[in-house]
Amino acid sequence: MISEISKSIPPFYVMEILEKAKQIEASGEKVIHLEIGEPDHNTDTEICEEAIESIKAGETKYTHSQGLIELRNEIANHYRIKYGVSVSPDNIIVTSGSSPALYLAFLTMLNAGDEIIITNPHYACYPQIIRVAGGMPNYVGIKEEDDFQMDVFKLKEHITPNTKALLVNSPCNPTGMMLRPEVLKDISELGIFVISDEIYHGLVYGEKEHSILEYTDRAIVINGFSKLYSMTGWRLGYIIAPDEFIRPIQKLQQNLFISASSFVQKAAIRALKLNKEKISKIVKLYKNRRKVMFNGLRQTGFDLRKMPDGAFYYFVNVSEFKKNSLDLAFDILEKVHVAVTPGIDFGSGGEGYLRFSYANSEDNILEGLKRLKYYINNFI
Repeated sequence: MISEISKSIPPFYVMEILEKAKQIEASGEKVIHLEIGEPDHNTDTEICEEAIESIKAGETKYTHSQGLIELRNEIANHYRIKYGVSVSPDNIIVTSGSSPALYLAFLTMLNAGDEIIITNPHYACYPQIIRVAGGMPNYVGIKEEDDFQMDVFKLKEHITPNTKALLVNSPCNPTGMMLRPEVLKDISELGIFVISDEIYHGLVYGEKEHSILEYTDRAIVINGFSKLYSMTGWRLGYIIAPDEFIRPIQKLQQNLFISASSFVQKAAIRALKLNKEKISKIVKLYKNRRKVMFNGLRQTGFDLRKMPDGAFYYFVNVSEFKKNSLDLAFDILEKVHVAVTPGIDFGSGGEGYLRFSYANSEDNILEGLKRLKYYINNFI
């Protein structure tokens, strides 16, 4: 009675770690959370107040299946100002998070047996979303010694008659690295369609991030409000797509999700209009935490090549301590009550690594590092 796809799909291991951590906390112990990619600070009060006022005003009905035109205009304006690209609001579809956006894009693009090229390691849920949409992931390896950049020559070798698109994620989860502009340009000239997951745009600490739309129109952009605006629980994302994709995606949206939440869309308009100084403070906060974690991980005994370019993750090679990252993550959690994400969550290329999130307070990061040092000194 149970479908093959639901039986074969692996768990999202970071959620397994989180759920185990919650059990430990229920017994009265304090767990330091360095596993989850969720900002620790609350959503800005301006955004919250906009949602409350919208609810009070009765704006709790279905919206246009593509989303409120006011929000789509703001998104188009954001891409014009930030990246210098022209996007029509008619080419934007607002979704209930970036994961549904990916699902809708894949459903529109894939027939049985079609392939999407993704990196290995990669965001944990990409292969599962591709498979549920009827396609197959085609993995191209990336390496720490290359700063987790895509090798365009290697990428060419993975293009087959079944290739429908290449999926890129920059800044990347789990590595925190950005694709260099020249790499994005080379990718755009390969002649294959590109899907660009830009959910961590805005959270960068040196070089400017670039949208794929700066290099090619043969692309779909996936983005949302979860990370930069600390709106993970609000569940709001969007798709920017070429003309031929819009009506098919819209029909799928109508049938599967109807529309994104009306008052959340109103709140998102406010998010895009936030004072830039507020955003700068958030970015500075993460930049400081990035440095704290870098110094602490090195002092703890981990060999780090460099600080990540963006997002809020360190992807650390721990193979000298233990090859099995899942066992190691659970052992750390049980012995010193620090939750970290096993690298195997991000594909076979992530085995032997742990992902550490610095989307937590500086005090908690320092306490977590202290406990990790104790673990290495006493249990390795």
